[in-house]
Amino acid sequence: MNRRTFVRNAGITTAGFAILPASQLFAQQQKIRIGIIGVGLRGQNHLDNALRRSDVEVTAICDIDERMLQMANDLIKKSGKAAPKIFKGDPHAWKKLVELKDLDGVLIATPWEWHAPMILGSLEAGIKYVGTEVCLGITLQDHWDVVKSAEKHQAQVMMLENVCYRRDVMAVLNMVRQGLFGEIVHLQGGYQHDLREVKFNDGKEPYGGGVEFGEKAFSEARWRTNHSVHRNGDLYPTHGIGPVATMIDINRGNRFVSLSSFSTKSRGLHDYIVKKGGEQHPNAKVEFKLGDVVTTMIRCVNGETIMLQHDTNLPRPYSLGFRVQGTQGLWMDVNKSIYIEGVSPKAHQWEEAKSYLDKYDHPLWKRWSKETEGAGHGGMDFFVLHAFIESIKRKTPTPMDVYDAAAWSAITPLSEMSIELGNETVEFPDFTGGQWMYRKNDFALNDQY
Repeated sequence: MNRRTFVRNAGITTAGFAILPASQLFAQQQKIRIGIIGVGLRGQNHLDNALRRSDVEVTAICDIDERMLQMANDLIKKSGKAAPKIFKGDPHAWKKLVELKDLDGVLIATPWEWHAPMILGSLEAGIKYVGTEVCLGITLQDHWDVVKSAEKHQAQVMMLENVCYRRDVMAVLNMVRQGLFGEIVHLQGGYQHDLREVKFNDGKEPYGGGVEFGEKAFSEARWRTNHSVHRNGDLYPTHGIGPVATMIDINRGNRFVSLSSFSTKSRGLHDYIVKKGGEQHPNAKVEFKLGDVVTTMIRCVNGETIMLQHDTNLPRPYSLGFRVQGTQGLWMDVNKSIYIEGVSPKAHQWEEAKSYLDKYDHPLWKRWSKETEGAGHGGMDFFVLHAFIESIKRKTPTPMDVYDAAAWSAITPLSEMSIELGNETVEFPDFTGGQWMYRKNDFALNDQY
């Protein structure tokens, strides 16, 4: 099967299954056997959600951290499920896990730099369904390698971007599809989240807010902070870009054309170390390359613009900064407000969005709201794992595929490139090879999933 046929068939197959009746789709309730590579705090969240399901068996787990493995084992024992095979002790122990013959799929929740090698290794080992935490890879070549490997092996690679299933985001997607905002013109999103206590953690308690990172630190602080030392770009774009991409048919009738990024000076992480550990602390001498606020502008082939912001090193409340704006009005999540011309009670004045979000609540949330309770991140973690598992059961393409993963995640190396070149506008690669013109957007339509 050549590349063009693979891309076209993936879209056709997904569309076909989206219109099948629920009774037909859920006819097969076989057990899906999953392996999880990386059972740190994020991996344990996926593990916990998988253990809640009667149609999933976690048959293998892998990690190099004994503390995390013990925490994962405690979750498994508490669930009453059978103990999985454990792979540990070696940074490459995961290669033995993916060689297991009875796996239907693999979940990857490891440090970013391991994602591409683990995806590629899983595909080479014959795994047909790979779910990976964000991001897809470090370099632009990583992204191309994963896309080409998925095509070669006719396999599915799904980025586990949970915000695409956030309840308000899906309600707004519903509004967009019903034309409430008119023709979409501009969108915004980002990762605006004070992570200083995550990036510096002494390990005495989860997210205790020390001033250590690297080998002395706990959890994400062991690896994530190093990216802020050596890189300058939008290091975490997918929470912002994924949801708005589904609203304007990216890779399915639309695509990103070009990108330019701008970075502020870097002050936040140094100031945090000095306040917490004093000016004489060894980490106070570290020079951080990552600008405190990185702003990226993207132009789309259909004329929309998208602004993304990465803002994790300064004091601020959490917000993904969504804005969806069209010819008839707009929604913004930061003030939880909406304005629709000719519909809102007063001209030029915001109204609360809640009544609209309730009215346009997405059918998937209406159907599965009970199952989302306790699933993590307000319930959206249920949906992202559910979509992955149901795709395996039905042998269909995942709702978010390898081309989505590559396009959303490639923003990181492209933003680094733009900043390095003095904020130059850079061309956005077309990972679909032109097939974006023929593919149809059916994300979360009808009974999917």
